Amino acid sequence: MKYKSSRGGVEGISFKDAVMMGLASDGGLLVPEHIPDLSAKLESLSQLSYDDLATEIMSHFISDIPRQTLAELVKKSYATFDHEKVTPLVKVGELHVLELFHGPTLAFKDVALQFLGNVFELILEERNSRVSILGATSGDTGSAAIAGIRGKDNIDIFIMFPEGKTSPLQERQMTSILDSNVHNIGIDGSFDDCQQIMKTIFSDLPFKEQHNLAAVNSVNWARVLAQVVYFFSAYGQLGAPSSFDVTVPTGNFGNIFAAYVARKMGLPIRRLILATNANDILARFFNSGVYERQSVNFTHSPAMDIQVASNFERYLFFALGEDGKRVTSFMNQFLQSGRAELPFNTPTFDEAVVAGAVSNEDTLKKIRDTYAEQQYIVDPHTAVGLCIAEQYLDAEVPMVSLSTAHPAKFDDVMLAALPNVEVSHPALDALKGLPTRKQTLSADVEAIKALIEAV
Repeated sequence: MKYKSSRGGVEGISFKDAVMMGLASDGGLLVPEHIPDLSAKLESLSQLSYDDLATEIMSHFISDIPRQTLAELVKKSYATFDHEKVTPLVKVGELHVLELFHGPTLAFKDVALQFLGNVFELILEERNSRVSILGATSGDTGSAAIAGIRGKDNIDIFIMFPEGKTSPLQERQMTSILDSNVHNIGIDGSFDDCQQIMKTIFSDLPFKEQHNLAAVNSVNWARVLAQVVYFFSAYGQLGAPSSFDVTVPTGNFGNIFAAYVARKMGLPIRRLILATNANDILARFFNSGVYERQSVNFTHSPAMDIQVASNFERYLFFALGEDGKRVTSFMNQFLQSGRAELPFNTPTFDEAVVAGAVSNEDTLKKIRDTYAEQQYIVDPHTAVGLCIAEQYLDAEVPMVSLSTAHPAKFDDVMLAALPNVEVSHPALDALKGLPTRKQTLSADVEAIKALIEAV
């Protein structure tokens, strides 16, 4: 399998080179040259353990790592999880909740970033090289990336997050890691500002090459690939139904794009249901065909406080017939004006995708109602997903709704929603009182470059 850019300027890239490149050198995102069809293998795939399933799925996209080595990477990556199924499926009322928070930092990002950290280590050992990782986070990506990278030889990791706009526990998960190769940076701005700084620096090709920069955000294809696996796992845990629906709370479009890839591979997902909060750029797009940036709203579900979804371009690539020129035109129009519209007037241009947005008030209500009715506690992002999932319930088709983080990571929100319920986790309790380290900088590209150069 080789990889190419969504904008048409890069092609013929191996998986390892795609991992190291992160953002394509032409400014686009790397995508596989083709999506393998595994529809004939679904029954056998549904019987596999998570490790074996991950090895099988990934092997179709990775041709430059021997299968046995890949299997060892997978086993090492998921040995850190506290559930034998890695991503267990739990029945909650009429829904099936896919719990993605059993990794070391209690968030779905662990599924991909434990794997990606081990892949980086393998490649750097083979190439006798050193890399600097630059990432942006609205909370969970940062701590998961740091957990996958901390202490590894030949890797420095720089994580930017919007100062004061992640949950206190999320920030502590990052800043209490004092390994010398970990650099936490609080940015005076929004998550979109952090993402824009990252993309600008990666687009400076001489600087990127000089410092051997790599990405851990979902612009890195390996992130998406690892996430594809748990949709196949959900299918097997459901008992291999003839079809099922999937609801994904999303801000950056990476998680739901992984479901989109799984569907293209033959997994019988009938509908992809996109759930977001007041930052509803994606919901508006799928209901109108117009992609228009607005001001960032800061909500109870901060991982979705995003107005520029970094993975959206991969979806756009397939929606526009894999035409790099059309993708480039659309993205340039959006960059210049904050608005771009698909060249057709059909609001239901992709009938597989439906979308909705949820208010802060409804998020809190869903947390309360789910606990009162099911004695099940959900974090605010999961609650956003459940709100939209329930609008599309069908007694004939199972509904899987993703739970993206442990509720204890959002202590302030949980206190507001369930003031009389103790919501905790030993791993988070252990963070209290630990020393922390971070730097606070303005949302300035040159300031971040100077920090990278100084290390």
